[in-house]
Amino acid sequence: MALVGAYVALVKPLTAALPIFALAFLRFAIAALALLPWTWRGPTESPLSRTEARQLFLQSFFGNFLFSIFMLWGVALTSATASGLVMGALPVVVALLSCVLLGERMSGRLLLAVLCAGAGIGLVPLAQPARSQASWSWLGNALVLGAVCCEALYVVIGKRLSATRTPMRVSALINLWGLALSAPIGLWQIARIDLSLIGARNWAYLVFYAAASSVAAVGLWMSGLRRTPAAFAGVFTVALPLSTAAVAVSVLGETLTGWHVLALACALAAILLAAWPGQRMAPGGASGDRPRA
Repeated sequence: MALVGAYVALVKPLTAALPIFALAFLRFAIAALALLPWTWRGPTESPLSRTEARQLFLQSFFGNFLFSIFMLWGVALTSATASGLVMGALPVVVALLSCVLLGERMSGRLLLAVLCAGAGIGLVPLAQPARSQASWSWLGNALVLGAVCCEALYVVIGKRLSATRTPMRVSALINLWGLALSAPIGLWQIARIDLSLIGARNWAYLVFYAAASSVAAVGLWMSGLRRTPAAFAGVFTVALPLSTAAVAVSVLGETLTGWHVLALACALAAILLAAWPGQRMAPGGASGDRPRA
């Protein structure tokens, strides 16, 4: 989650150096090279069923392709700090979609989490510096929220698929779909820019973005779940807005205002309310609550 928060902040300078679809295509292409060991079907792995193939496409369309476009476009129009605060609503949106699409029960604590998340997002515009009326920061925040919804759909759609395929295999396949979906416009944009002008620092950011988003974050998350009770997993999404704010201030030189701190507090309260297990862990590590994020 700290890696996710870091790359949300570091794509800010990338969006100033590269067109959105070109940036998305390069991200998927770099990740495809890193994910080659998991791209080919193993000798003991069964072929994909039609249902699995459809789920993989939908996961990639929402969680890779649309998420990347909305997030990159949104970060280009708003600050990295604001983007991280809006991204902090992810576990709340996952819980809401689980209630709507999977029929899970909505508790009073979840309703309180929704209110906290809404308050945090509502405070983000107050934290923006004074700008002209032509400012598009409101659209940037809305696009980042759209990216959150896409990522939440990715999580909900992938609940069944994760039971039959390994996480890295799923990541490799949905990354290939993202590469294919972004290729037409991405290659067209790349053909019209001079990649030599991007600079070594931005190339380093791009490699980090690709490796963190498609390889490292997935591997660390799934490895952690093997050693940590699943009900606690969503609690660690608190690292996302914290990491984004830290990188935005320390690396990108953004200013953290009092409104940012208040919005961050609301976001953290929403995450803890939505993801913290409601019952005490049993000795064997099981919980009466289903994981919400």
